[in-house]
Amino acid sequence: MTFLENYGLTKELMIILFIDITIAVLLLTLMRYLQGWTVKVNSRHELAENDNFAFGISTAGAVMALGIVLTGAITGEAAESYLVEAIGMSAYGLFGLVLIKLGRFLHDKIALNNIDKNALIIKGNVSVAIVDAAAVIATAIIIRSVLLWAEDLTVYTFIAIFSAFIISQLMLVLLTRGRENRYAKRNQGASMQDALAQGHTALAIRHSGYMLAMAFSFNAASHFIIFNPETYIANLIGWLVFSVVMLLSLSLLITLIKKLVLANINLCEEVEQQHNIGLAAVEMAISVSIAIILAALMA
Repeated sequence: MTFLENYGLTKELMIILFIDITIAVLLLTLMRYLQGWTVKVNSRHELAENDNFAFGISTAGAVMALGIVLTGAITGEAAESYLVEAIGMSAYGLFGLVLIKLGRFLHDKIALNNIDKNALIIKGNVSVAIVDAAAVIATAIIIRSVLLWAEDLTVYTFIAIFSAFIISQLMLVLLTRGRENRYAKRNQGASMQDALAQGHTALAIRHSGYMLAMAFSFNAASHFIIFNPETYIANLIGWLVFSVVMLLSLSLLITLIKKLVLANINLCEEVEQQHNIGLAAVEMAISVSIAIILAALMA
């Protein structure tokens, strides 16, 4: 028995690890270039010559999102053969990449429908880039949870994954609309999207926290909904009902916790009017922390 075998690393397992890592690196590289191709710019030029921080943040979000999705594709169990492992990893990885790009497209056209996100990022708008990165990472967290929830590699599995993905995008839109309405009420009808377009970084950080929190809470649904690939409607209704309940519960809980943790601080004035980035970061941390704790308790 060799040294590696003493730690459970057999030759077969090492080859499977090599296959998975190779495919992951190829997909991550593809994602980096897709960032530029999507908006018809040279990614190297934007990152290294123009020093476009916004484009860098957006690209970082996309690469991290794909990495998160790939962890859902890697189950840790050896496949029947090296070919099956390569096909499975590639299929889940490419499907995840497509869902990430689709989620980004839907978020741009529906959630951020009043601004041209890509044009603003190319111009260097860091606030919009932060929201874009957070949205794609939130989508990836959700896709990962659904990949871990689903079983086997069949057409039914991909239908189930896509159904949960659609529900998650609906939740992101509902969350954005809710945050927009609250912002408008506190700021004489002002538009949250316009504020982001004007470079309101503190607002972007706060909103990003809510999106990430929603994604982590969405993950809890996978522990309560039993996977049945052939019952499409039941899966769809299950994810929808649980997601709405979790979104409402999380919003109420975050509001309560923030009033306790950040007592005697006017969050509206500090974050929305004075652009207090530090306080917005604390809000983001609270939102994500509450969501992670809630999801862990339900696991």
